[in-house]
Amino acid sequence: MAVTYKDAGVDIDAGNKAVQLMKASVRRTFRPEVLTDIGSFAGLFALDKNKYQEPVLLAGTDGVGTKLKIAMLCDKHDTIGIDAVAMCVNDILVQGAEPLFFLDYIAVGSLDPVKVATIVSGVAEGCLQSACALIGGETAEMPGLYEPNEYDIAGFAVGIAEKSKLLTGKDIVAGDLVFGLPSSGIHSNGFSLVRKIFFGHAKFSVDKYIDELSMPLGEALLVPTRIYVKQMLPVINAGLVKGMAHITGGGLLENIPRVLPEGVGVIINKNTWQVPSVFQLMQKLGDVPDDEMNRVFNMGIGLALIVAQTNADALKKILPEAILIGETVAGSREVQVI
Repeated sequence: MAVTYKDAGVDIDAGNKAVQLMKASVRRTFRPEVLTDIGSFAGLFALDKNKYQEPVLLAGTDGVGTKLKIAMLCDKHDTIGIDAVAMCVNDILVQGAEPLFFLDYIAVGSLDPVKVATIVSGVAEGCLQSACALIGGETAEMPGLYEPNEYDIAGFAVGIAEKSKLLTGKDIVAGDLVFGLPSSGIHSNGFSLVRKIFFGHAKFSVDKYIDELSMPLGEALLVPTRIYVKQMLPVINAGLVKGMAHITGGGLLENIPRVLPEGVGVIINKNTWQVPSVFQLMQKLGDVPDDEMNRVFNMGIGLALIVAQTNADALKKILPEAILIGETVAGSREVQVI
């Protein structure tokens, strides 16, 4: 009896159907520079070199981590793609780049065309929020490596900046101000600890309604990572920031030092913003020390901006939601949260 690829667990027809279902979502993200349609061997993007004197391409790659476990438990897959885009575009944004295009990679145990198309619709939404084009991707069906209902997603973004306007942090000095932009929640870091506290320690289920969060737990945990591109590009173009940090794994304590020059530290005043309820609840349920919370989670600040005092008023005019959370001091590239 003949054995087919489908007998081995890989359904080519399902893969083709998934591509057809995702085409409309992908095409919504196309910018004028995109030269190929979905299904080409490579995505083509025509760079407008006349817009830049010394263009520099910046690239970032990331995944979503074990937040995927929450999506699978909730059987909700339309936002996890936003997280995948956010983790990449925010990383290149903080060095001064405008995101241009994104590519995704989705690996599944068994290819469900509707589920894959739903995941990609989230990727497309993330691309729309960051004004970058989804110009390609890959969906791999790998039975035996993943369980039938399991999947993973990762991607990478490419952006562009004028070389003279790159944000390296080299001009940061003691006496500058640190502003923060609110996060939308946990974003996409620390979910191994999140799951340990809520599902292991507290024995909650994803459908348990949490009074402190005013919604079911799973819904609160799946709030997608905020994308800061459209808010921040006018600020970057105006030359108002010296350095920025995307607050991901490592929290404020370990991400801000990545942009500090030698001889400069930061003091953050935690009383300057309201820590979201989800973090307060986790800390209470797990009896997690302050230092551990600050080191693992964003604690309500998703982006940190370092600004000269003379530019603070101009920043607030463009970005009224920016919160003054601290200042730079003479030090050894360390962050203190008081």
